[in-house]
Order: sequence, then C-alpha cells, then structure tokens
Amino acid sequence: MIDLRAMREQPDVVRASQRARGEDPGLVDRALEADERRRSALTTFEELRSEQKEVSRSVGKATPDERPAALARAKELAERVKVAERDAAAAAEEASTITYQLSNVVVDGVPPGGEDDFVVLRTEGERRELEQVRDHLELGEGLAAIDVKRGAKVSGARFYYLTGIGARLELALLNAAMDQAIAAGFTPMITPTLVSPQVMSGTGFLGEHADEVYQLPADDLYLTGTSEVALAGYHADEILDLSGGPMRYAGWSTCYRREAGSYGKDTRGIIRVHQFNKVEMFSYTTADDAQDEHARLLAWEEEMLAKVELPYRVIDVAAGDLGSSAARKFDCEAWLPSQERYMEVTSTSNCTTFQARRLGIRHRGAKGTEPVATLNGTLATTRWLVAILENHQLPGGSVRVPAGLQPYLGGLEVLEPVAAR
Repeated sequence: MIDLRAMREQPDVVRASQRARGEDPGLVDRALEADERRRSALTTFEELRSEQKEVSRSVGKATPDERPAALARAKELAERVKVAERDAAAAAEEASTITYQLSNVVVDGVPPGGEDDFVVLRTEGERRELEQVRDHLELGEGLAAIDVKRGAKVSGARFYYLTGIGARLELALLNAAMDQAIAAGFTPMITPTLVSPQVMSGTGFLGEHADEVYQLPADDLYLTGTSEVALAGYHADEILDLSGGPMRYAGWSTCYRREAGSYGKDTRGIIRVHQFNKVEMFSYTTADDAQDEHARLLAWEEEMLAKVELPYRVIDVAAGDLGSSAARKFDCEAWLPSQERYMEVTSTSNCTTFQARRLGIRHRGAKGTEPVATLNGTLATTRWLVAILENHQLPGGSVRVPAGLQPYLGGLEVLEPVAAR
C-alpha cells in the first residue's frame, strides 16, 4: 500500500500518479476521507478508554456514598468503549479497503499513458538478415525440441512439452542465469509455487489482474505467476538488517498464468503459455537505494541477454502498463524475426515500499524501523527459447548455440534437425 502520511501531505502527487496510470484520481479523496474517519474514530476510542481507566481507579477510592455513582459511570463507559472500539475497527477496515485500491505512486520520469506509450531508451545488438525465416515452432518441431500437439492433448491449449534438446536448452539457459546471479551475490532459492491469499494480495497480484491468477479454492491457495510472490513473502512481518547492503535472492520456479483476456494473442508455439519456468531476481533494500538497485537489476538482465547474443531494446514502460505494485518498470524486448517485432523477455520493477507496507517488512534506519523497498527482475525464462531459436537459426533448420550456453550443453555448438517420432 502507499505511504498514508505522504498521501496526506502531498495528495496532488498521488492524484497525478493516478491520472498518469489512467486510474481514478478521485479515489485519493475517498481514501483521505476514510483515513480521517479512521483517525477520528481511533481518537474517540482512546479517549474513552483513558477515561474508563480513570473512573475504574476512582471506584476503589470512592466513599460508600460515592461508590454507586462511580460504578454506574464505570459501567456506562465500558459500554461506550465497546461501541467506540467497534466503530474504530470498522473505520479502519473501510480505510484499508479503499487505500488498497490505490496503485503505487509512480516515480518521476515515468511516461504517462497505456501499453503503447512506452519510451525506447536504447537498442542493442544487430538484427540478422535471414534469407528464409522459420518461426520458433517450426524450428523447435524440426529439432524435436517442442511438442505442442501432445501438450494440448494432455493439458489443453497453451500447454506444451519441451523434449530432448529443448529440455536441455531450457536447463542450460536457467542454469546459466542462476550461475550469473550467484556470481553477483544473489542467494539461490527454489520457491513454493502455492501461496496464501495474504501473500498474493500483499504483493499486489489480486487487484485488477486477479483473473490471470490460478486459484485453488478448496485449499485457499494461489498458484504463483512468478517467484517474486514467494520471495516477497519470505520476509513478511520481519525486521531486516540492511546495514551490509541489499538482500538479494534468485528464485527458480515453475510459473502459472491463466492469460485471461489474451485470447488470439501469440497462440502459436510457446510465446504466451499457461506454464513456464523462470529465474527471477529479487532485492530488499532501503528506499533511498531503490533507484540505484533498479539500475543494477537492469544491467544484470542485459548482461544475461548478451550471453545469449540476442538483439534487443530497452523500454521505459508507461504508467498505465506498470501493474499496481510497480512505481517504475523497464522491459527488455528481444527481436523476433518471424514476426518482425520486439517481444518482451525481461521486466524489472521498482516497487518502492508498496509491497513491504502490505507485508509488514521493515528495517532499522536512521529514524527507527521503516519499510524496506522491494525490486524484482527477470533473469531468464522459457520465452527466451523463442528468441534464441529464431535469432540463431541456420539454413536447413539447424540452430547455432550461443557461446554463453555452450558450456551448459557439453560444448555443443549447433542443434541439428532430427526425424520426427
């Protein structure tokens, strides 16, 4: 959730953020009014409780003649305190419900607008001129690396098997990403893929995009679409020691997304699927360091893209396409020869203190305990195979293995087509 004190002191900043996202700025005023009712109800309750304590102490000191009146007053106050406590709790719940609808406040410099209003920051690498372009599915099927027909037979649309060299290639990619993360000081983690509603909500994934999340009602659990969720929940309700710098984790997990509302988009192959694997970077740091840490996460993503030799561009995502928890997000988009467009392969988000406030994660700062900042960034995922196959394809349907992945494939330099089975 956003910083309530900051909202009270600078409501126009929050209203401007809402407008930049294309969301309702009037929600800020409703949140402020609810917060005022909460504080007023709490004050009333505390004042009555204090008076009740005073009267209770006076009963013991009262004379026999004074005692009946004192007891009657104490009984009256006890009833009023109960009512005030209920009113304060109701006001607090109302304020929390409204405030939770507010998205994180975007940082200065984020482009306003929606999905198409991003700003291209730079373009890296050279696009190859290919005489014949095969898409990743044609290449993957020729290599006996991808099997979507049997995936659909077993699980339905947008499921698949990675077989043979396809499975090996994904493991090579994810292991390379994990090795890079470890070298950069990240703690490797294999995370739960089922989390509680409190953790899922705390990270901001049960807002407007809740229909994309798989839910298991019988168990009251959710399947995660990224290990960011489990990594954010790892230190819930804890006070962290950040005196030695950011605490960094690299989570390897299978991820699940319903892809609600994306029917007809990238349905061929494995671009937009319901299940995939990913290595995700996650950082806990101070609010003052969050912007610098964001730049570091982006640099690590670009280092990984260089390992697999992909041409890509970096975009500054517009406010309306950030998601509720992110205050700023940079995407790296790899070139996709078969569609002659760029395709997102990484995202890194600065969530400032938004998730930490919801999850109760703090650190000891100069002014006592204060919320930490949380950040996340993709280091590799199944979707990268799409760009790797297409950008490194050779005549005849073979594919060159990027030098950065060859050590993870026993030195294999070229993937050759095989007969279908």
